Amino acid sequence: MTQAGGWPLKAWLTTFRLLRRYHRYEVVNLEPLLRPGAKLIVGYHGRPLAVDLCMLTVTLQERLGYLPHGVAHGAFASIPGMRAVADGLGFVTGDDPRLAEAVARGEHVLLQPGGTREGCRDFRHRYRVDWGQRMGYLRLAVRYRLPIVPVGGSGMDDAYVGLNDGYALGRRVGMPGRLPLWLGVGATGLWPLSLPFPVKMTQWVGEPLTRHLEPGFDTGDRDAMRAAHQEVAGTVQGLLDRARGVDNGGTRKAVQ
Repeated sequence: MTQAGGWPLKAWLTTFRLLRRYHRYEVVNLEPLLRPGAKLIVGYHGRPLAVDLCMLTVTLQERLGYLPHGVAHGAFASIPGMRAVADGLGFVTGDDPRLAEAVARGEHVLLQPGGTREGCRDFRHRYRVDWGQRMGYLRLAVRYRLPIVPVGGSGMDDAYVGLNDGYALGRRVGMPGRLPLWLGVGATGLWPLSLPFPVKMTQWVGEPLTRHLEPGFDTGDRDAMRAAHQEVAGTVQGLLDRARGVDNGGTRKAVQ
């Protein structure tokens, strides 16, 4: 597998270190990701670019010496020039055979099952996990025997105010690479030409989930897959709610 490096990595680290300061970023319970062994980090996709998870990769790079291997949008493979960026960051665009090499080295993999459908919604749909029946991440975790570390937090949906459903509009107009067409307002105007609002972002890391690694677990068993999927999605939703001090009914409460 091509090692991350060159200008894409330097630009990534510089950009998200600056944003880490801008958003006063912090991580609650990083320790599960510092334990030995590769893990699959599964997170909520904040709007519109999952900046919080990008900042998490920088924090982990500083502690572990490598950038976690993101499973990126397919556009990285289909748009000219983007492949070099993905390679420079050590990212892949699917169940790439190169993942096996990274896992063998004990390096983490990161993805967001909700993708742009979750990240490019309007202002009415915030901090709600929207994965549908997207369970490819679960099959990936079973194939590579990876514990799943759920991630949620606060602030990521407050950096921009979404004006439309970018995923649906992108599909409607036939955007290349299945990219979304999203309109959002930030601190200095319309995204992507605007800075985000300077909201504080806090990442909450959960304990590893291993139901899918139990003996006899079968990815062909729909009920077993659905139960494991609901556990992961529910845990991520719980982290989102807890980080924001919100109970299951949507009422804000004091964070314990």
